[in-house]
Amino acid sequence: MGKQNRNTGLNPETQFMEIYRNLSTYEFPWDINQALSFALFRTYAVPSIGALLDETGAFTDHTQKRYDDTAILLEVPLIEGFDSSAGKAAIRRINQMHKMYDISDDDFRYVLSTFVVVPVRWLARFGWRELTDTEQQAMVRYYQALGRHMAIKDIPDTYEQFAALMDAYEAEHFAYDAGARRVADSTMELMASFYPSFAARGVDIFSRSLMDEPLITAFRYREPGTVARAVSVGALKARARMLRFFPARRRPALVQNMSRVRSYPDGYDIEKMGTFAAPGCPVHRSDPASGAAASES
Repeated sequence: MGKQNRNTGLNPETQFMEIYRNLSTYEFPWDINQALSFALFRTYAVPSIGALLDETGAFTDHTQKRYDDTAILLEVPLIEGFDSSAGKAAIRRINQMHKMYDISDDDFRYVLSTFVVVPVRWLARFGWRELTDTEQQAMVRYYQALGRHMAIKDIPDTYEQFAALMDAYEAEHFAYDAGARRVADSTMELMASFYPSFAARGVDIFSRSLMDEPLITAFRYREPGTVARAVSVGALKARARMLRFFPARRRPALVQNMSRVRSYPDGYDIEKMGTFAAPGCPVHRSDPASGAAASES
């Protein structure tokens, strides 16, 4: 008998929060965390996003903290709820950071689309089971709700629209930028730091093996080769096959409790997370109506 699906019988229109929380913390915690990290990584290949992140210095000078802040601030609303005090504080902190910069509505929508599309595609390839239509719809509804809390305009209505938006935006905007490459390199170095030093080269090859050709080209990374790609993809698919026989998770796996989140060993204060404008310094602001985006937290 296979594992029971926690989401059986739940309604994606009214219980999308519970469905997506189950997916993220019980069914596919590692996969969704990897997919969201990869989603954010590929947004750097859009120069207007990657270059801005390089200019702030946060993702090159304080990479670990920015990784931790992003992971926690995005997880808190999912775990605690959008209307909880913690959820509101996390979204407010994200919005405050993004209002410091001149970010286009198009970039906002694009990054939100990666949060939907990249995890769905990742799980289709590497998940230990397929997502149900209900679960995919719940993911769409969750990120539509998150986008509304961030005042993102003209959010797509369906998964197909999210996917079309992401693919078209990348086809038009992926391009090399030296600053974006620095952000990508810093992120790759952080990923390697999660493993023993002797594994650094392997982590680099594995990471590049999961990048599609447009992403490799945009960053001007070296193509890993067909053998490396086959081994990397094969390893993830073998992992998925093994997980089918593992017992169901009994306790939720939270990103904030992962060993790779290192910045807050004594706990965190949401109001103090992220970046802040220096007192007295001019701040580039986006259209006030646009609020914020999911480009980085």
